[in-house]
Amino acid sequence: MTNELRWKIGEDFHDHLAEGIYADASEIAESSVMKDSGKNRFRIDRKIDEIVTSKTWGFPIMFLILGLVLWLTIVGANYPSAMLAQLLLEGLHPMLKNLGATLGMPWWLSGFLFDGVYLAVAWVIAVMLPPMAIFFPMFTLLEDFGYLPRVAFNLDNLFRKSGAHGKQALTMSMGFGCNAAGVVATRIIDSPRERLIAIITNNFSLCNGRWPTQILIATIFVGAVVPDAFSSLASLLAVVGIAILGIAFMFLVSWGLSRTVLKGEVSTFNLELPPYRPPNFWKTVYTSIIDRTLIVLWRAIVFAAPAGAIIWLISNIYVGDLSLAGWTVQSLDGFGFLLGLNGVILLAYIVAIPANEIVIPTILMLTVMVTGIAGGEGAGVMFELDSVSGTGNILRAGGWTLLTAVNLMLFSLLHNPCSTTIYTIYKETKSVKWTTVASILPVILGFIITFLVAQIWRIFIG
Repeated sequence: MTNELRWKIGEDFHDHLAEGIYADASEIAESSVMKDSGKNRFRIDRKIDEIVTSKTWGFPIMFLILGLVLWLTIVGANYPSAMLAQLLLEGLHPMLKNLGATLGMPWWLSGFLFDGVYLAVAWVIAVMLPPMAIFFPMFTLLEDFGYLPRVAFNLDNLFRKSGAHGKQALTMSMGFGCNAAGVVATRIIDSPRERLIAIITNNFSLCNGRWPTQILIATIFVGAVVPDAFSSLASLLAVVGIAILGIAFMFLVSWGLSRTVLKGEVSTFNLELPPYRPPNFWKTVYTSIIDRTLIVLWRAIVFAAPAGAIIWLISNIYVGDLSLAGWTVQSLDGFGFLLGLNGVILLAYIVAIPANEIVIPTILMLTVMVTGIAGGEGAGVMFELDSVSGTGNILRAGGWTLLTAVNLMLFSLLHNPCSTTIYTIYKETKSVKWTTVASILPVILGFIITFLVAQIWRIFIG
């Protein structure tokens, strides 16, 4: 090849490159510069951004939208959850018990399979499936519409000050639906250090398995200390306060980690604010249910089944005059008293590690078994009551006070992740060390906070 030919090819290449650059610049200018023909559309987009990312309105709008999504999730899930409970717990469970009797199953095998394994799985499906099937599609619709990048923009400064990444705002929000899904969502964070901080602290977002516990306990105990006209408002404020406290702990722990074991510079990133666009509704619903809801639900079922088996076994295997559950409750009562809790609550949280959804049914079953009061369907058979007042009566018979309720709400926020989330953390980090840290750190904080609250409460309130 002659020098003249090489020069000619190089000249053509540079000409084409320059033409491409100018064409791209022209396209960017075309979409950015206002013209009479596109003035209304552009001004609407820009005006929306001025409002949703402003220092005055950005945060109120963000909390309002997130609150609306959570409210729709909680209220909307009540009806399908009740239908699933009716089908799986009140319909199919007695049928399985009758089938076992017809087949001549011994009582222990029928109890182990149907009262233990099956009931745990049924509770998880009834309580977990409807909220996820509502929350995840709505969350994804907000993402497709283009609003969630604005949330990250609003919170970026706060997360950077805590040593974390601005995109953690999105993973935090996803954690309100399911912490396991929130952990997976941390893949959007490029920095390994900041991604690890987001993974460790995601458990401070109240997942859908913990919302029912918070609402129920706040309704029974917090709402009872104010006049009836304000009971609903007091309960609501208590639950919202716990959720906000979780966000505060997320910032605090992120700050502590970024200045100790995960010390490092906060990475910078260019946050692209995509144009607002109507989301593809049915495609979003389909992918959210398949890729998020069903996968997470299946993992929860896999872990819930052995938990149900353990709950039934410890309630029906006796050593002397007490079951293993009874002995364990007695041995944990002293430690529980220091935390403003009791042995029943601590045991329930130990055996319910696979799924937060079975905490309240386990607490009710253990309370009835330990106290000997009327209620329930037998040792190891988890149950819930339709009546809030009836549930309150059982808990008060078990020695619950307002301090017990407040510290349960705190411990529900500050305790180890569920088994599904722990497994997901290990899959994402490939590290036993960081999986252990993410699992143990929240429960240590839970012990410290509940202990301090209990001691202060007893000194000043009695």
